[in-house]
Order: sequence, then structure tokens, then C-alpha cells
Amino acid sequence: MGGIIPAHVGIIMDGNGRWAQKRGLVRTQGHLEGLKTAKKIVKAASDLGIKYLTLYAFSTENWKRASDEVGFIMDLVKQYLRAEFDFSKKNKIRTRFAGDFQGLPSDIQKEISVSIRDTADFEGMQVVLAINYGGRDEIIRAFRKYAAETTDEINEKVFHKYLDNPDIPDPDLIIRSAGEYRTSNFLLWESAYSEFYISDKLWPDWEKGDLENAVADFQKRDRRYGGIK
Repeated sequence: MGGIIPAHVGIIMDGNGRWAQKRGLVRTQGHLEGLKTAKKIVKAASDLGIKYLTLYAFSTENWKRASDEVGFIMDLVKQYLRAEFDFSKKNKIRTRFAGDFQGLPSDIQKEISVSIRDTADFEGMQVVLAINYGGRDEIIRAFRKYAAETTDEINEKVFHKYLDNPDIPDPDLIIRSAGEYRTSNFLLWESAYSEFYISDKLWPDWEKGDLENAVADFQKRDRRYGGIK
């Protein structure tokens, strides 16, 4: 598609549970379908030329959900990381991570570490999996690292170096499915000047065309970053 392609897109993948409930299914079935959708959208984003894609997979607040649902989501993460290496290799997709890594179960830590290691040299799109992630938590963790490692005077440039992925540009576009108008603690520092796109469609219903529509909408925006053109 023509026009400027956003370099970095973040997606709040919302609506899995509601998708399942509308169909009389258990919530976990919605998460399974949501995972299938995530794979489709990763491929679509790669085809569009998006360089970085951050997927909000599990927040620091999601631990409050029922233990069986949390366990199911964690198992899905493991299955995805194990099963999709060939997909990542074929499309040269590199796995990255954002979140409180040490707060994850050890088996999940292992799977993420293996995926990051095995895809480290891939030169295609970089997919950041935001798992056990919260924007406020990231800022607090960054400040703790800053305080422990340097006495440099703090400013935005210095502080930015201590975020989870300081080498990745701030998101140009943040997409949220399921018609909710809130950030839900996602990339709070990085999204200061992001464009937002809200879709009423529940996440498992998303297709390549929905991502294309979001990018097309982004291309119409007049980004001034607080200034005047």
C-alpha cells in the first residue's frame, strides 16, 4: 500500500473473552483464537513493511484473573514460542521481550530466552512480546536501574536508556481492538506522541484488511508533535 508505513506499531489485543462468550464458549477458547489471529497479523505487518510490532499479550494486572485462565494463557505462550520458530525463520522475524521477566514462571522465562536467542540474527520485522508488562512497572524498573548504575543527571535522554527496549523507536501507531478507549497501562512512556486507532472488532475477528485499514487511517494523520507546521 502507498503512503508512509509506521515503523513501530503497538497492538492492545482486546476482546478474546468476549468473543468466546458471544459464542457460548469458554474464555480460554477465545484466547486460543486470539493467538491464531496474532500470527496472521504478524505476517500481515511483516508484509506491509512494518519494522517493529509490539503485542500486548499479558499485563501485570492480568494475574488477577482466574488461575485456570492465567495458566492457559501461559501455556499458549509456550506453545507459540515452540511451534512458530519455522514461521519466524521463514519470515526472518526476530523475537524481543518487554516486561518484568523475573516475575514470570521459570518455564516461560526459558522459552522466551530460547526464542530470543534463536532469532537474534534474523533481520526482518522485530516482534516485541509484552508479557507481564505494565507501563508504570516499566518506568519504575527503569528508574531503579538508573539509580543503581549511574549518577548522571537525569533527563529524558538518559532515562530512556533504561527502558526495556531503548533501541526501538517509540510507536508511531497504537491499535486497540474491541472498542475500548483506554491505554490499559501500555507503553505509557513510549506512547507520548503515538497515534491511536480504535476498532470495534473483537481481536479474534481481525484480518489482514483490518491492519491495512488502521495503517491507512494513520497515513491521514497530521503529526505535529506539539508544534505547528
